[in-house]
Amino acid sequence: MKQSKKILACVDQSPYADYVADYSAWAARRFSLPLELLHIIDRHQETATSDDHSGAIGFDAQENLLNRLAEEEGERSRETRERGRIFLNELKKRCERVDAITVDVKQRYGQLLETLDDQQQDVALYVLGRRGKSAAHTEHDLGRHVESISRNIRRPILTVASEFSEPKSALVAYDGKRMTRRCVSLIAANPGLADLPIHVVMSGKQKSDAEKHLDWAKSTLTASGFQVETAYLPGDPEQQVTQALADREVDMLVMGAYSHSPLKSLFLGSKTNHLLRSARVPTVTVHV
Repeated sequence: MKQSKKILACVDQSPYADYVADYSAWAARRFSLPLELLHIIDRHQETATSDDHSGAIGFDAQENLLNRLAEEEGERSRETRERGRIFLNELKKRCERVDAITVDVKQRYGQLLETLDDQQQDVALYVLGRRGKSAAHTEHDLGRHVESISRNIRRPILTVASEFSEPKSALVAYDGKRMTRRCVSLIAANPGLADLPIHVVMSGKQKSDAEKHLDWAKSTLTASGFQVETAYLPGDPEQQVTQALADREVDMLVMGAYSHSPLKSLFLGSKTNHLLRSARVPTVTVHV
């Protein structure tokens, strides 16, 4: 029997963990999928806090020191695992307040991107905090791993940055190209979202075929039972999309993931990064 895909929520012990848990529980109920809460312990960070005991010491003293350090490291590891276990169990209880969802918890040692990548074939949607523990006090910073994950993971990723508010509508930042057409197709293929009004917004330089692209998006979504509004808003895409979110009081943004290479983005910037920083609503990024 083929195992169904899951919602995978990656949580760390930051103020954003509750937000991630709440939105992932909402998604699990919406899509009728099991939810897994994953806490990854970075062994490199865990050992990086060790005091520097270097120096010229005798052989016996050095051996005793190494034994003591090994014991201390083992104790730190046990304490870290126990804190993580308690943390995950509290989040599980929080998620289980939502009716009709199944919640599992897992804790692993490893690197975040590698661990998430290994599970792609079993995941329908990843949920992440837009700013994690390392960026909790930086207003416009992205979490340390969000960009690398969004560039490398080929599943939809929901990133959240504020307290849960149940989405009542969604806006697709659309340009008519392959990646944003996939955004439209993905929404249309999910009947669990059909009660959400969808706003499809194009922006940027005036295009002669803009109306044709918007008509395709509207007909695709309407055929699946969605209520759809489309608009072409000339001007800077980041400003226009951000303003459209506010003007229409939209609760969720859907957009294509990074289309520039990391090197090109270094010089030109990235629309994905800009929108993730400026948008105050949960955002789904979609790969081709």
